[in-house]
Amino acid sequence: MIGFGLFSTNLLGAQGVRFTIVDGDVSQKYAKMISTSLEDTGFVLSDPHERINDAYAKRYGNPEDPDYDKDEWNVNLDNLGFYTIAHDEKLNKLLKVAPELGGFSPFNHLIYKNKSENKTYVGHLDPNTMLDIVGVKDSNVREEFVSLFDPLDKWITDELGGEVKTTTFDSLSAKPMMTYEFEFDRPEDITEFTATFQEEFEAAFEENKYIIAGFKDFKEGYEDLEMEFEEYDAYWVYSLCHFTFSYNMFNKGRPDTGVFAPCSMYMYIKEGTNKLVIGMPKLSNWIAVGSVKDRAKIEWTKKIDSEIMSIMKSLGAREI
Repeated sequence: MIGFGLFSTNLLGAQGVRFTIVDGDVSQKYAKMISTSLEDTGFVLSDPHERINDAYAKRYGNPEDPDYDKDEWNVNLDNLGFYTIAHDEKLNKLLKVAPELGGFSPFNHLIYKNKSENKTYVGHLDPNTMLDIVGVKDSNVREEFVSLFDPLDKWITDELGGEVKTTTFDSLSAKPMMTYEFEFDRPEDITEFTATFQEEFEAAFEENKYIIAGFKDFKEGYEDLEMEFEEYDAYWVYSLCHFTFSYNMFNKGRPDTGVFAPCSMYMYIKEGTNKLVIGMPKLSNWIAVGSVKDRAKIEWTKKIDSEIMSIMKSLGAREI
């Protein structure tokens, strides 16, 4: 359960997460509405992951599974769902100016319910905080990106009711992003490079027990929508998850930090260049924005950040 000390109506610190808190269990209602009427807000759903808590029970709560958590397993969640969404139409213009927006495009629209209370939490990271993390400074881009969330938030309020509360936090770290460049010999057909790189990338992360929880190809998507996106020869976003890490965060007291999951890692090649640019918000943001104090969870995030950076370097990416 979130400690309500994290919530503030005076917003004395930076805004962290906007939660709509609804009495009772509205999990089924939410799942139905996000699959049928989300597009009324302009956002589209990709790679939904419903009831992740059931997967935790099957793996960490099962004595027959080698990963059974015999010392600490408890059914702490009635529901935990990740719904990655993005406003594809409006992002077409914004990504051309600020490709860093891929760090939260798509982002997670989170739902969870603790077993210990009869309330459901639905929410997302504050868009200004998303922008601060990925480093977007342009005031026009910031204003347009933030405005996308108004119809989304109104839709949730209209459909679910409940009480809106916002968490606050003190500050982000000095370097909230990990960013890389990967130089390559450009073939005549750029897909020869992208297909090979994607295959090697996915194999490297899966070998290290990460899950490729989603993949969104903006370049291909805009071609299908007949929307111009010629500034890039390629632009895609991976959603990454380390299942054991997520279990130890979300099922052990901090399901609210699930607004950051799965992690979005964007990759793009500007038109005519031979550089793949890569960026991802660090997991240290979970600690800062979530005001996480538990030492074990802090060490987990440091380990995952370090591991991801090590994997990227092993693939030949240069940190920038």
